[in-house]
Amino acid sequence: MTLDELKLRHSALLAARYSGTRSVSYDGKTLNYGTDAELAAAISDAERRIAKLERGAGRVLRPFAVKDL
Repeated sequence: MTLDELKLRHSALLAARYSGTRSVSYDGKTLNYGTDAELAAAISDAERRIAKLERGAGRVLRPFAVKDL
């Protein structure tokens, strides 16, 4: 899933939560969430995935040894 797709889903989830509904539609699909907590968890997951994609590959650690003199 691309970053743009995730951002669209995140926007749809937020719009549903702020409007008081628990139904979200995107890409021709409709999802119904049983509780607000499930919807909040989906929003949190989308935010985590977006942050991961925006962050990139992350740090590369290159360990090395130093001989004590």
